Amino acid sequence: MRKAIYAGSFDPVTLGHLDIIERASKLFDCLVVAVLENPNKHSLFTVEERKVHLEMVTKHLENVEVASFRGLLADFASEIGATVAVRGLRNAIDFAAEYQMYLINRKLGKDIETIFLAADEEHLSLSSTNAKEVAVFGGNIDFMVPKEIQPFVIEKYKK
Repeated sequence: MRKAIYAGSFDPVTLGHLDIIERASKLFDCLVVAVLENPNKHSLFTVEERKVHLEMVTKHLENVEVASFRGLLADFASEIGATVAVRGLRNAIDFAAEYQMYLINRKLGKDIETIFLAADEEHLSLSSTNAKEVAVFGGNIDFMVPKEIQPFVIEKYKK
């Protein structure tokens, strides 16, 4: 079975993330979407909330599992038997950062390969950070965040 991992913060999950998930799910027998627990990052949503959000927006994809991990991607991939890391690219800046991570992951885990999926044109400007910045000022996030997640994002900024 070909198992891949698509890891990230997903804080919140965007339509760009969902596009990569849907496309990657067609390429592998199993795709594990993994929320990274990063203690150095202040997140809008807890890890558990982000997992629930991902489960909500991927329930139509039978071969997608949602998980979380702390530590190195190469270690987690090995632990779950994933041989491929999926990464989404929006631009050259993303490529530069992701290529560095690819090189590090190859040194840490010789059995993991990385594939890059280019973002769809309509998602080139999307990021979790941009979605939060628009939401904090009450802007329309319909084109940024899946409709199932929008109420959770809006509610966080009402508090």
